[in-house]
Amino acid sequence: MHFQHVAPEGLGYAVNRYRREAERHYQVLNDHLSDRTFIVGDAYTIADMSAWGWLDRAARVTKGADDPLARYPHLKRFFETVDARPAASRAHAVEKDHDFKKVVDEETKRAFPSNYPPAA
Repeated sequence: MHFQHVAPEGLGYAVNRYRREAERHYQVLNDHLSDRTFIVGDAYTIADMSAWGWLDRAARVTKGADDPLARYPHLKRFFETVDARPAASRAHAVEKDHDFKKVVDEETKRAFPSNYPPAA
C-alpha cells in the first residue's frame, strides 16, 4: 500500500512488484482456506483476527478493484465470516469515533524514517 498511496510518483516497478506480492499472499491464503473455516482449522483464533484486519484493507491493496477479493472465493468467504462477528462491528466503530489523519503530506511521509537521512 505504501507505494500506491504514500511514495513519490514514478515508482511503477515498486507498485507492481508489491501489489503482485500481496496478491500472491492472497492466493496462498485462499488455497489454505479451501477446506477449512478458519486459518488454524475450525477454531476462531488470533490469526483470524489479524488476517481480517489486513483483508479489511484489501481495497487499498488492490487499488481500483471493484471487488478486491473476487478472485479469491475462499478468502472472501473467510473475510465475510469474520466480518459478521460482533467484534468486527466494534472495530469498525473505532473509525467513526476517532479522527484519523487522511492527508498524505510531508509529516505523513516522515512517518517512514528509513526514507530520510538521520539528522546531523
